[in-house]
Amino acid sequence: MTTIPSEAQHLRDLARLRRVRDRMDREYAQPLDVEALARGVGVSAGHLSREFRLAYGESPYAYLMTRRIERAMALLRRGDLSVTEVCFEVGCSSLGTFSTRFTELVGVPPSTYRAESARATAGIPACVVKQVSRPIRNREAGVASRRLA
Repeated sequence: MTTIPSEAQHLRDLARLRRVRDRMDREYAQPLDVEALARGVGVSAGHLSREFRLAYGESPYAYLMTRRIERAMALLRRGDLSVTEVCFEVGCSSLGTFSTRFTELVGVPPSTYRAESARATAGIPACVVKQVSRPIRNREAGVASRRLA
């Protein structure tokens, strides 16, 4: 028999998910996996993944990779690190996975982004660059294009 959680339990569950999300935001460069994140809040990895997706619309892994790609974009705009150095700096252990995910989210490979971003953002304050250059997840791209049409 399944019971509907009380409002208090629901709020505790949301607070737990926020702690997981905040940890990913803070420790994005650390080797994080769903099992470690789940252990940190005392639930199973499967439960955490299901609840996180329900609350935030994406898996913990997808959220973490988006945070890593956002940080990588900032480091690539800075221009003093190679793509490989940026990959490892943001916590990715595979250059191939990093490049693939970067290209999916940003639309161009990291090396192309690095070369083009210096020209495109010249003279724009960093706080504005961060806002307008935020990666768009694949599921958001369709929504954004429909709104623009």
